[in-house]
Amino acid sequence: MTLQDLARSVDEFIGDDAGSVKGRETALEGLFVHRQTKPSAFEATVYHPVICLNLQGRKQVSIGDRSVVFGAGQSLIVSHDVPVMARVTEASPQSPYLAIIVALDIAIIRSLCDEVGKPVLEDRKPSTLTANATDSRLVDALARYLALTRDPVEAKVMGPLILREIHFRLLTASHGGMLRQLMQRDSHASRISRAIGRIRTDFRVPLAVASLAEEASMSPSSFHEHFRQLTGTTPLQYQKDLRLMEARRLLTADGASVSSAAYEVGYESATQFSREYSRKFGTPPRNDVRRPDIVAGRRSDRVATL
Repeated sequence: MTLQDLARSVDEFIGDDAGSVKGRETALEGLFVHRQTKPSAFEATVYHPVICLNLQGRKQVSIGDRSVVFGAGQSLIVSHDVPVMARVTEASPQSPYLAIIVALDIAIIRSLCDEVGKPVLEDRKPSTLTANATDSRLVDALARYLALTRDPVEAKVMGPLILREIHFRLLTASHGGMLRQLMQRDSHASRISRAIGRIRTDFRVPLAVASLAEEASMSPSSFHEHFRQLTGTTPLQYQKDLRLMEARRLLTADGASVSSAAYEVGYESATQFSREYSRKFGTPPRNDVRRPDIVAGRRSDRVATL
């Protein structure tokens, strides 16, 4: 299947919709499709490990001082949970931004280690976010995976096999360097990945960076260096970003008050929360509080926007 054929399949799968942004989760776990008909402003969000194949349009993703722009035929590989600023830069009703997204399973990547052996491709400085041209075999595998949504029985039998093939294609891709590092359980990439998991689970409680470094079998300075290299930020700033983004969700989706959102995500001072929120999002948190009638209309419309 060509890229254009897959773009048409995604557009048809999403169907008619009056909104400018439409994301849809498929019956296959971890498979999403996305369409957007106009450019957007930068939005702060957390990306999870995924492969995002851009079928049409263009998108920009920034992490720390690094920025990745990828267009049609290119795919973005995200290897770790990372806070980013993202925006669609090229989209229109006639030629919308279209993408197919598959969540990555690190367990599948590691299960391929014995079969793949030592990676043939080596990267001196692999990145957590990397975009490059997509091999036609990977495009074909993603197209076959999306096609499984038409037949539940075929999806049950063939889904795990094609998903495994997708992970294999990514491991051998030119921009799959960080995934190749994750194959090794004791690599710096794997250690930082485990630390990120701890922070995400306990982001509401005070962060003990020294304890995280010890668990990762690193000195505090080495831990900071590798953490920043992978995420574009420090452990404390990473935790702060998680808190602020969760608070924004509470304000905009659940209609929480400013003070309740602040305390819910771990802040002890609503004043400090408001100051840091304004610095990150460019607007006071009170401006993002939604009325109950708007909240009720939005609860069922939360979609993946990668």
